[in-house]
Amino acid sequence: MKVLKLIEELYNMYRDKMTGDEEDIDMLTFAVLEQLDRKEIFELLQEMDDQELTNLMGLYIIETLKGKFAQNSMNDTKPTHFPPRNIH
Repeated sequence: MKVLKLIEELYNMYRDKMTGDEEDIDMLTFAVLEQLDRKEIFELLQEMDDQELTNLMGLYIIETLKGKFAQNSMNDTKPTHFPPRNIH
């Protein structure tokens, strides 16, 4: 499988050069994706088995929903309601 081989190669190349935190992994992932064209991405997808495709779609849906909920909470302009208080 090309995808698993690609991941293994990336891990072996960068395991001693990166901390492995989320920021490093994001940066590496997007750098790799920038080098691939649409055809190459589809070729990788076609080589995935059903479980890998299901996992990929699951992650995409999860991250997209997280982004939408985060965006919605930032755009929520409802006034905050404070109950009346007696101040003497």
